[in-house]
Amino acid sequence: MKTELSEKLFAKAKDLFPGGVNSPVRAFKGVGGTPRFIARGKGSHIFDVDGNDYVDYVLSWGPLIVGHCHHEVMREVQDAMKDGSSFGAPSPREIQLAELVRERMPWVEKMRFCSSGTEATTAAIRVARGFTGRDDILKFDGCYHGAGDPLLVKAGSGVETLGLPDSPGVPADLARHTLTLPFNDLAAVEKLFAERGGKIAAIIVEPIVGNMGVLVPRAGYLEGLLATCRKHGALLIIDEVMTGFRVSSGGACGLYGIRPDLVTFGKVIGAGLPVGAFGGRADVMDRVAPAGPIYQAGTLSGNPMAMAAGFSSLRLMTPAAYEKLERTSAALAEGLARAAAAEKVPVQVNRVGSMLTVFFSEKPVFDAASARACNTKRFAAWYHALLEGGVYFPPSQFEAAFLSTAHTDTDVEHTLAAARTAFAAAAKVA
Repeated sequence: MKTELSEKLFAKAKDLFPGGVNSPVRAFKGVGGTPRFIARGKGSHIFDVDGNDYVDYVLSWGPLIVGHCHHEVMREVQDAMKDGSSFGAPSPREIQLAELVRERMPWVEKMRFCSSGTEATTAAIRVARGFTGRDDILKFDGCYHGAGDPLLVKAGSGVETLGLPDSPGVPADLARHTLTLPFNDLAAVEKLFAERGGKIAAIIVEPIVGNMGVLVPRAGYLEGLLATCRKHGALLIIDEVMTGFRVSSGGACGLYGIRPDLVTFGKVIGAGLPVGAFGGRADVMDRVAPAGPIYQAGTLSGNPMAMAAGFSSLRLMTPAAYEKLERTSAALAEGLARAAAAEKVPVQVNRVGSMLTVFFSEKPVFDAASARACNTKRFAAWYHALLEGGVYFPPSQFEAAFLSTAHTDTDVEHTLAAARTAFAAAAKVA
C-alpha cells in the first residue's frame, strides 16, 4: 500500500498545525505510523491521496449515517448554497429541521441550534446552572462532552489516547466544580448526592459511552440517574452528540425510554456539516436568551446549509433504514468476535446499534478502568493490518466505530477477511 503522498503532506502539516492535525486523534498517536490524508469519500468508502481505497468505519466520527456524498443530501445542501451560505437571521430551514427533531424526540420541547457538540454541551451546562442556581456538575470518568473547560476532567477519547488525564489551561477553581465518578456505578452516584446533592446543578452523561470505546449502560443505570436528579432537584443532561438519531430514531433516550431535562446533539443532526443543538423541557429552555436571562449566541447557528444537510439525512433514516443498519452492524460485530476467537485472541466486542468497539481484553469492558486495562499494543497491530487490508477503523482503542446505511454485505465480508489477517497479526503481540 502506497503512502508517499500522505507522508509528504503530514511533514508539511506538522509545520503548520500542532502535531500536524486539527484534532488530536487524527495524528495516529494511539497506533503509531502516518495518518492517511483523505481525498474523497463515496458511500461506505474513502480514498486517500495515494489512491488507496478503504471501507470506512469512522464516517467523520459518526455523522455520516447515510454514507459519504449521498445524492439526496448533496442536492439539498447545494440547493441551500445557491440561496446563500449564511444570513445571520432566521430562515425557514431551521424550523423544518427542528420540527423533525421534536417529532422523533417529543421530550425535546424547545431547542437551540449551534455549530458544534462542544457548544451544545457547554451551553446546556450553563443553562442547568442558571436554572438551578447551583455550581457543581457531575460527569463520569471516560465520558467526553467536548473541549469546553469545565468538561476536560477525566474526559476519555482523544485525551485518553494521548495519555492525558486532564488538560493544562483549565483553572483549578473551575475544575473543582466538576465532580467525577465511575460510569455504570449507580450506588456511587446515590452516595454523592446524599452527601452534597443540594449543590449539584446537573448530571451530564453519554447514555452509551462512545469516547472510551463503546460502553453499554447497565440495566436501570440511566433510570437511576434520572430518579436521583428528580429527588435532589438537579437536572439530567443526556449527551446524545454521538448517539442521537444513530442508535435509534429516538436516539438513546428513545431506545432506553428516558425523558431527560436537557439533551445535546451533534454528529448525525448535521450529516457531516458543523451543527449542534441543545434542548429539552420548555420551562428550562425558556430561561435561555432572549426569552430569559441565560445567555447563548452564535453567528452561524442555524446555518442554512447545515440545516438542509441534517433534515435530508434524518428524513432518509426511515424505520426500514434503521432495520437494515441493525442487521449489517450485528453481522459485523458477530463476525469480528468469531474471527478473534479463531485466532485465539481475547476480545470484547461491545455494540449498540451501529456503534461498536473491539476491545482487546479478556474481561468485560463496562467503565473507564476496564477499558484502560485493554492491550493497546495488540490493538495497534490489529489496526495497521486492517489498514493494509483496505479497512479504515478509528485509530484508537478508545473510540467507537460506526456503520452507515451505505455499508453492504460485500463491505462486511471484505472487512471480516481483513480482520482475520489482522487478528493473526495481533496474536503475535504480547
